[in-house]
Amino acid sequence: MTLRHASPADRESIRAICLEAFDASENEQVAKLATELLIEIDEAPPPFTLIAEEKRAPIGTVAFSPVRLRDVSGFIGYILAPLAVRPDFQGDGIGKALAEAGLQEAKRQGARMAFVYGDPAYYGRFGFRAELAQPFDPPFRLQYPDGWQAIHLAAGTSSIAPGPIDCVKALRRPELW
Repeated sequence: MTLRHASPADRESIRAICLEAFDASENEQVAKLATELLIEIDEAPPPFTLIAEEKRAPIGTVAFSPVRLRDVSGFIGYILAPLAVRPDFQGDGIGKALAEAGLQEAKRQGARMAFVYGDPAYYGRFGFRAELAQPFDPPFRLQYPDGWQAIHLAAGTSSIAPGPIDCVKALRRPELW
């Protein structure tokens, strides 16, 4: 397996992975989010997407997009969303490799924290914890509040003043939360 940065040329592959990986009740929304993040480049730092490939065939993807704290200037953070692996490759460590590589890239980009809205049992393996995210208000009311989690990526992060976060345009849809 190899990991690489995605480009807009990977749009259809990423869409297909998301459609396969997610339940029919949400796969279209997730695929739309994943493909929109590929072209949302007017942010600083920009979102980034990684692709996992096996024999040059895309098998998984993860996207990280920047978040800001409304009341804290200079804060750089990222939100991990979405993470998708083709069903025939799930359980092989692909999601883990994508998440860990993305967190390292976010750290290189200067992120002090990363957020995720997902299964606490899964994302807890990477160090995400609900109590770290609790002081930071997500952009919309959450359907599953326990899924809102964060991880510190830099020293001194615990001193950041909590508050509401702002996210990129592709994530500004209440149905995703």
